[in-house]
Amino acid sequence: MIQRNRISPAVGAVTASRATVDVQARVINQVYTWMTLGLALTATVGYYAAESEVLKNLIFSNSLIVIGLVVAQLGIVVGLSAGINRLSGSAATGLFILYSALTGLTFSVVFMAYTYSSIASTFFVTAGTFAAMSVFGYTTKRDLTKLGSIAFMALIGIILASLVNMFMQNSMLEFGISVIGVLLFTGLTAYDAQRIKEMAAMVSDGESEAKVSVMGALSLYLNFINLFLMLLRFLGVARDE
Repeated sequence: MIQRNRISPAVGAVTASRATVDVQARVINQVYTWMTLGLALTATVGYYAAESEVLKNLIFSNSLIVIGLVVAQLGIVVGLSAGINRLSGSAATGLFILYSALTGLTFSVVFMAYTYSSIASTFFVTAGTFAAMSVFGYTTKRDLTKLGSIAFMALIGIILASLVNMFMQNSMLEFGISVIGVLLFTGLTAYDAQRIKEMAAMVSDGESEAKVSVMGALSLYLNFINLFLMLLRFLGVARDE
């Protein structure tokens, strides 16, 4: 008797493998799509806020508002990272969109401080570097876990050094922070690309797919923004006004 619905173990393994690859590719595509949309929203809000006298006066007339925006951004990142298992995919997506918009408001200072041409050229340099390291992280067979650990320790060092330099205002220290920052976020981009690829391969349902997509997008978004800001210190041209 012929059983047409019966699949041999070998064929079943190949089918499952193809399904995993398809899901992984779909998740990776969503990660970079959400990251791109987040960056576009941040740039749009930042540009609009920089060009609007009303928003500039509202945001920068009171230091408490700026502090509130920064605290809100940190709160969203911590909340997403710590509570992703309790949040729904739609809630996580909404928080990512909100974070991108709030970052745009604080990012408006970049548009006020630097010429648009230097911002554009720095963006393209950042995009090229980011793309190259993403491809490397995604395709390399090397385990980049050790790189991620080193980068995390370097990140703590940069944060502490930046806090110290807020009081010292040492130009050499700032230069050193910027150089290390470029190397740090370049390395983190490769590490996160590999980590997201591995996470995407373990997605089991639509809800976890949405969560991995958002968290992956957030990680890469933060790498891109910070790499851009570090490069802007070297490539940015201050506005005359």
